Amino acid sequence: MARKIFKFRGYTLEELQEMSLDEVIELLPSRQRRSLKRGFLPRQEKVLDKMEKVKDMKNDSGRPIVIKTHCRDMIVLPNMVGYTFGIYNGQEFVEVTIQPEMIGCYFGEFAQTRGRVQHGDPGMGATRSSMFVPLK
Repeated sequence: MARKIFKFRGYTLEELQEMSLDEVIELLPSRQRRSLKRGFLPRQEKVLDKMEKVKDMKNDSGRPIVIKTHCRDMIVLPNMVGYTFGIYNGQEFVEVTIQPEMIGCYFGEFAQTRGRVQHGDPGMGATRSSMFVPLK
């Protein structure tokens, strides 16, 4: 069985990477399109500059270099596919390898800021009735 070829709005990844930024912008949803038409913010340009610096570099273990950023409002573009970004979630850098399916999404969507709440047994002083729960 043949592997399914990724397409974004009818274009393959190779075609998207060959397009100019203006052509790619026209394919994105309206919120992303409006944001990119205004141009990149200075912190977004820093991310793009870091991408150019580490283009073909690998670290000692042979893995691609992680580009750390606090810029959660950066929109994933076709030329970012394959790079690994460390996206800050307020506590740590979450490593995200950009896949073709992520084109048009924001970085912040892949690094959740709020963790899942895991409620446990009530602790001492949690309620009036816990006063009579024997400590183990």
